[in-house]
Amino acid sequence: MTENSQAVNDEPERMDRAWIVDGCDTLPKLFLRKSIERGDQIAMREKDFGIWQAYSWNDYRTRAFEIAHGLLALGLQKSDVVSIQSEDCKEWVFADIGIMLAGGVVNGVYPTYRANQVSYTLNDSRCRFLFVEDEEQLDKYLDVESELPNIDKVIVFDWKGLRGLKHEKVIPIERLYTLGQEYGRDKDGLIESIVDRGRAGDLALLIYTSGTTGKPKGSMIPHRFLMFQSTIAVDFEQTSSDEILTYLPLCHVAERIFSICLPITYGGIINFAESPETVARDFQELSPTFVFAVPRVWEKFYSRVSTAMSEATWVGKKIYKLGLKISARRANKLIAGVQPGFFDVLLFKCANALVFKNIKQLLGLDRARMLFTGAAPISRSLLKWYLTMGLQITEAYGQTETGIVTMTRQKPLRQGTIGEPIPNVDVKLSDEGEILIRHDYIFDGYLNQPEKTRETIVNGWVHTGDVGEIDENGQYKITDRLKDIIITAGGKNVTPSLFENEFKFSPYVSDAIVIGDKRKYLTCLVMIDKDNVEHFAQMHSIPFTDYRSLCSRPEIVELIESELKTVNAQFSPVEQVKKVRLIDVLLTPEDEELTPTMIEEMYGR
Repeated sequence: MTENSQAVNDEPERMDRAWIVDGCDTLPKLFLRKSIERGDQIAMREKDFGIWQAYSWNDYRTRAFEIAHGLLALGLQKSDVVSIQSEDCKEWVFADIGIMLAGGVVNGVYPTYRANQVSYTLNDSRCRFLFVEDEEQLDKYLDVESELPNIDKVIVFDWKGLRGLKHEKVIPIERLYTLGQEYGRDKDGLIESIVDRGRAGDLALLIYTSGTTGKPKGSMIPHRFLMFQSTIAVDFEQTSSDEILTYLPLCHVAERIFSICLPITYGGIINFAESPETVARDFQELSPTFVFAVPRVWEKFYSRVSTAMSEATWVGKKIYKLGLKISARRANKLIAGVQPGFFDVLLFKCANALVFKNIKQLLGLDRARMLFTGAAPISRSLLKWYLTMGLQITEAYGQTETGIVTMTRQKPLRQGTIGEPIPNVDVKLSDEGEILIRHDYIFDGYLNQPEKTRETIVNGWVHTGDVGEIDENGQYKITDRLKDIIITAGGKNVTPSLFENEFKFSPYVSDAIVIGDKRKYLTCLVMIDKDNVEHFAQMHSIPFTDYRSLCSRPEIVELIESELKTVNAQFSPVEQVKKVRLIDVLLTPEDEELTPTMIEEMYGR
């Protein structure tokens, strides 16, 4: 592992040390300092039998130390890879920090992976120890155990259903805690000495890309990367009183930054969603102050309100529409870069008190003061709807290889862009319009794939594969992926993502894929929003038996076509879609029809 994890540039030679946070150059060093300073303050919450249980920074530190000592007792060596295959939970974070404290490298494995994908990832990373969530995740390992001779131990978070299991390599996490306690009794200062020897250029993480265009690539992330990302907040920062709901996979770099790095740096309480199915309810219960969501989650919030309004009384509908109308004055001026007048603000406050306050409480956004979106493009119409309600969403842009590199600013507001580079980051466009990124804190390349590294990093610039432009205000915009640009039979260049994003603003559309390369006109594959379309069918007495029959109903096809007409009106004739086709099968990662990244973008998973 050591030969693959050599940093591109040696950290002592760097003049700009922007990764130093409170005198610390690695995340473990910062964790040791902050966990002592915060002591009994609440660090995280997780539900147990339906009740939110709190865990302090002392609890966080104790468990992380027990895991670190336990892994050392099992023979962990510096730079050994340890993988975590689980949904988000407190044990995920305990293990993550514990691995780093012991000098190991963390590799998050998507819990949606199939057994063959697990085998590839663990073999490619030469993983020695594996943490799994439960019996379901353990079964994936057992299915390919013969292919994984490098695995020394498998540690299970939830032993439920495994009490009769006898396997020399598989143990419950409680046994690792005990082993760590025993090993650490006469090892005072051992962890601190390991952490003290760590350097910013040491490898901290392996993050595997989704592998949409070939086998997944393991991005090598040094501590310097994580520390720099811990300072990205430009207009505001977390405090110890802020709360965030953690529900997107911690394997993903953005969720890790928002739910692990920033809370360690600034404080803030992380709350683990009970399950992917309860996220909406968890938002309502917690009303977090710090919200990071992919566009599909913001779309789902909007869809819930649209559905609720369709069932509201005549008076309720009128008040809602009036609230949006009078508050649009303030939103339009903010978007135009003009300071709203006294009357505009007064109208908004009236609408907020009478309408929007209740809506925000319904969504669990009534306390939100920092709202972020990223990981995929988002509709301008959707951003304006939130702004009209008084919720200003910051767009963040970046990739696994670069971290977050641009953000929209609070003032002046530049919605519909990805903003401008954060400090210490250079961004430019290539001759083809591709966005190129350069800074001193990027990834160290792809594990075992030097040719892919050379293709991605050219003369110090990371080639993102995204096509962009710069507007008159110096703000960057993403127009599409380089490989997704459509050239019609008439020779016209079309960027499909612009249309797709506006189409997904419809509460009845979950996802849309525009097709038209070398064709006379554009067509679109549509995945309907199952819940909202089913509700529409029930409200209009449209019979159906299952998802396939629902998609085949002429009334539903007509519904989607009417939504298409609304979107088409916003685009020039050459950019308009002429026909739609409904996908009548629910796509799943288990069938390898969706990558984990696509799951996050589409469903907030």
